[in-house]
Amino acid sequence: MTARYDAVAEFYEVGWPDFYDDEVSIALFDLVGTVDGLAVLDLGCGHGRMSRELARRGAHVVGIDISEVLLERARLLEADDPLAIEYRRGDAAIPTTLEGQRFDMVVCSMALADIDDLDGALTTIAGALNTGAFFVFSLLHPCFPGGEHVSASWSSSKRYYDEGWWSADGESSTLRQQVGANHRMLSTYLNALARHRLALDELREPLPPEGWTQDKPEAAARPVFLVGRFRKI
Repeated sequence: MTARYDAVAEFYEVGWPDFYDDEVSIALFDLVGTVDGLAVLDLGCGHGRMSRELARRGAHVVGIDISEVLLERARLLEADDPLAIEYRRGDAAIPTTLEGQRFDMVVCSMALADIDDLDGALTTIAGALNTGAFFVFSLLHPCFPGGEHVSASWSSSKRYYDEGWWSADGESSTLRQQVGANHRMLSTYLNALARHRLALDELREPLPPEGWTQDKPEAAARPVFLVGRFRKI
């Protein structure tokens, strides 16, 4: 199976290196909290950026992604600097991908909008979590358009209510121009999480990077990211 990210693996790896000092990463790891000794699933792990940081913080990490090209890059980095991370190729929307394995936490960094089948993915996540364990995720805030900008969650040529897959306009210089994304309303995410017995614990809307507000003044006036922590009940 060819994944959308296979063709942009190099672009993605270069654009998202192992640095975690931006506001959204800080918020994500703040909600993740202490992971030392925990079994953690990194869902949509890509080239292993979050998997490596979770492992450095003491977690026993399994990373799953549908892109074999990105996983190959993650495994090469693991070979150079072993952190005991297990990388698996699998479709997050197919629960059998995990073969009944349970985790103390599931983390999904900026990947939910890349998954076409949200209910399928949440079935996998809920099934993989121990009762009382957390699902922590980040994504572009679903409430705001932008079209040609990487910060966009949905096309400026459509309405917030028009859910579905979309890609940004313009030349292929941003990730959303190259691979697109699935736009869903905030209510769609929250209701789906509730259906899968994932109860809201905390939401955050971190500030965008300072450079964004200089180039895009509108980014300073409204949230760009959404970070959430939900408990399996």
